[in-house]
Amino acid sequence: MTQDDETIRIYDAKASDYAKMVAKPKPDPEVLGFLTDLPAQAHIFDLGCGPGTSARHFAQAGHQVDAMDASAEMVALASQHAGVTAWQGTFDEMPTDRRYHGVWANFSLLHAPRAAVPDYLAQIHAMLHPRGIFHIGVKLGEGAHRDGLGRLYTYFTEDELSGMLETAGFTITARTYGNEPGLSGEYADWICLRAHA
Repeated sequence: MTQDDETIRIYDAKASDYAKMVAKPKPDPEVLGFLTDLPAQAHIFDLGCGPGTSARHFAQAGHQVDAMDASAEMVALASQHAGVTAWQGTFDEMPTDRRYHGVWANFSLLHAPRAAVPDYLAQIHAMLHPRGIFHIGVKLGEGAHRDGLGRLYTYFTEDELSGMLETAGFTITARTYGNEPGLSGEYADWICLRAHA
């Protein structure tokens, strides 16, 4: 297993606080961009769905949404959204036997060990229909370390992440950047990339 048990324990303990922090009545620009690139009534997989904030927007837009998270408490929250089918699982348990029009990995794969990420990206590419859409968000930087709450993060440079996506067979179509505080209150630079298979 490649999950960090302490990170999952913290997400379980802080699930309600996290849900309040990310609650958004309207989709953010990254969600809207992702939705724009999808066909009608698409089948979407939300990898590391957290409390289901994005998954809810996808379902409200008329899409079929599968969602997975390693935190049981996050899955319980995500399951409350109409149209979202959520279950507990780790990155090693992605539903590789299914095919999706879109895979959403918003600040989830940054909790995976760096060495495992290329394999996960290859699996995601194989899970997508031809020209399927992939979104990934990570924190920018180098190395890996724990935040003030104890969650373990892997940081990526833009060139490193872009190279991994291209090696996995993706073509990058959009990039967005930001700097915001997370659940720990610490500010971090981040990047979101959207790509097609």
